[in-house]
Amino acid sequence: MNSVGKETNERRWLAAYVRMHHEKKVRDRLKEMGIECFLPIQEEVRMWSDRKKKVERVLIPMMIFVHVNIEEQRRVITLSSVMRYMVLRGEHTPTVIPDEQMEKFRFMVDFSESPVNFDSQMLRPGEKVRVIKGTLAGLEGELITLDGKSGIAIRINQLGCAIVEMQSSMVERIV
Repeated sequence: MNSVGKETNERRWLAAYVRMHHEKKVRDRLKEMGIECFLPIQEEVRMWSDRKKKVERVLIPMMIFVHVNIEEQRRVITLSSVMRYMVLRGEHTPTVIPDEQMEKFRFMVDFSESPVNFDSQMLRPGEKVRVIKGTLAGLEGELITLDGKSGIAIRINQLGCAIVEMQSSMVERIV
């Protein structure tokens, strides 16, 4: 296979903007189409005056991540609820999110027992740390302090940071 053929078959992570409140519908449709996607969702308990209910909270509204080759990329954009791909200012092609960043983000969302929040503000670089205890053991990121509480942040280029609260005793500095 020539290098052009290999390039068109190679899958990479892209972020797609979707219509408000259509994230789960798009996820389900992509799965039906056999296209790998990731919708960062966490379950949380909501309290009403008369009851408690578990609900799924979308961490980044109006966005879904797709792991696609060129042909799948074209199919995704044909869905009526998908508006466009994330493109950097001055660029014309969708922004590729590095596999390693997506793996860390997915691990954090899937295994964190604390709520994961997403902040589009870029953080100043902090100390590199590795989680040594709990369900996120092995996850590497940056130690941060937000509103007086410590946490770990995973950077996602051009999007911002996923942040989960964590006691500093649960991490070790990476030298």
